[in-house]
Amino acid sequence: MKFITRLFTWWHGQTLGTQLFTWRKGQKVGEDEDGNIYYQCKDGKRRWVIFAGEIEATKISPDWHGWLHHTFDDRPGDNPLVRKSWQKPHMINKTGTPDAYAPSGSLRAAKPKSTSDYDAWQPE
Repeated sequence: MKFITRLFTWWHGQTLGTQLFTWRKGQKVGEDEDGNIYYQCKDGKRRWVIFAGEIEATKISPDWHGWLHHTFDDRPGDNPLVRKSWQKPHMINKTGTPDAYAPSGSLRAAKPKSTSDYDAWQPE
């Protein structure tokens, strides 16, 4: 069953086609702190990532994202990006989780406790 799942679905990890392509033409370039492995073709024209665990694009740091999209030629391990003092560290997207941002006034924000000036109607 695991073979069939890998053959037809991409959300459980790399598909069989991606694994064969990586095996035939891929050259491992590096790995990030989350365990994602980055590859490129031997000529350097194609770059891709094999995710560790759940496939979520926001798990890729800005350094590796720039390398994947040919913004930077150097690997992030060779020449790290210069960080500004006001920049926050990279975080994955929390949408759909209990840790997601909820602005004040939203329905997801904590509701205030009712005051005791209300008496519920009771039928006689």
